[in-house]
This record gives sequence, structure tokens and C-alpha cells, in this order.
Amino acid sequence: MKKSVWVFLALALVLTLYSEAAAAEPSYLIGPGDVIEISVWKDEALSRQLIVPPDGVISFPLIGDLDVTQMTVTNLREAVTKRLGVYVPDATVTVMLLKMDSLRAFVIGKVTRPGEFPITLETSVMQILSMAGGLNPYASESKIHVLRRKSKETVKIPFDYKEVLKGENLGQNIVLERGDVVVVP
Repeated sequence: MKKSVWVFLALALVLTLYSEAAAAEPSYLIGPGDVIEISVWKDEALSRQLIVPPDGVISFPLIGDLDVTQMTVTNLREAVTKRLGVYVPDATVTVMLLKMDSLRAFVIGKVTRPGEFPITLETSVMQILSMAGGLNPYASESKIHVLRRKSKETVKIPFDYKEVLKGENLGQNIVLERGDVVVVP
């Protein structure tokens, strides 16, 4: 085979692996407090920067109210394009996430600096405990837990700081989700 064919096959393999990895990544869901920009190409009257309110329902010209909770940026762009298509055929809609203010978790209890902390889609329990300045000398290292809202219930997830510090039972060092509360008794 020619060198160019091998290069093409190698590039195709790399792109396939990259797209599979990207598909496996968790998608960011828009949440209250996030700042988004919706714009329609060649129509300044249909361009807005919006802060997502606590109920997750935004209002946009011509299409009215739209619940953006449980939507990704791509989902929102598709929904706006579809609804707007009734009034503006072939509209080119752009949606940008300008500020992610809804990704927050909390640490309470016996840590140096309890409070609210910005997180990413990859922030673990150990990382947020580090953000909180670590445990104070009176903390119960083996009785830490994460409180997580699932639907209308709160789930308690145990976390043993001593074990993770020793490199044991690392599976409990979970990735935090929006609104999680780490309790350090």
C-alpha cells in the first residue's frame, strides 16, 4: 500500500477513537444560575444573553417559555431552532454557555473552610475536601458522607477518608454532582 493510504487509515482510526471517547464523556446539563447566549445569525433582535432562573425556564422572543433543565447546549440549540423555524425558516441558531454557575457542591462540618465550592464534571470528594482546606483535628475521618438528591429523595453515600488516604477502597472517592453536600462530622 502507498504511504498516503496508511496515513489516511491511521487518521481515520484516531478520529474514530477520539469521537468514541468524546461520546463517552458526560454532557454538561444546563442549570439554574448558568449564563447562556442564544443568537440567530443575521437577526440581532433575536440575540440574548440569559441567566437561567431557579425554575430553569427561560423566555425567548417568538418561542416563549422553554424549560432548559436536563438540556445540554446542543439540545437547547435544537429546541430553539425547531420552535423558531415556524417564524424564521432556515434560522441558524447558536447557543453558547458563557458561565457555569450551577455546578456547585458544599462542604459542612469539621473542615478548615466549610462552604460552597465551584466544581467541574470531574471533581472528586478528596478534591473538594482539599478546597475546603482539609479536615480539622476533631473530624471523624471514617464517618464522612455525601448527601445527594436523586429525584425527590436524598441518598447518603459513605466516604472513609483514612482508607482513601492509604490508597485503599478508592472507588468511594466518587465524582461529585451539582448540589452534593459533603458532611464531615
